[in-house]
Amino acid sequence: VQLQASGGGAVEAGGSLRLSCTSSGGSFYSHAMGWFRQAPGKERQLVVSISADDRTGYVDSSVKGRFTMSRGSAKNTVYLQMNSLQPEDTAVYYCNIVPPLIGAAWGKGTQVTVSS
Repeated sequence: VQLQASGGGAVEAGGSLRLSCTSSGGSFYSHAMGWFRQAPGKERQLVVSISADDRTGYVDSSVKGRFTMSRGSAKNTVYLQMNSLQPEDTAVYYCNIVPPLIGAAWGKGTQVTVSS
């Protein structure tokens, strides 16, 4: 399964973006999914996740109340709605199953740049 994130861009602080993640070569509807981000000079971190049955999830404290993750009706797309963006949210954002498969390549990320 190939995962590709899209929807990033450059916004001013306080702005919003909606990221999308789609799969090719298969579906991830039976997997827990997550959005990760990697800022320059930092390790990649899990930001938000959603369980396979969509009933539970995880939200990092740094984005709580601002970021919301959801699945598309077709079950092969997940979204990340990001509101009240701050400069510290600047990073490359990736989607992946949770937990990520060890040794598996990550899909293409999408750059989010927030200016103050």
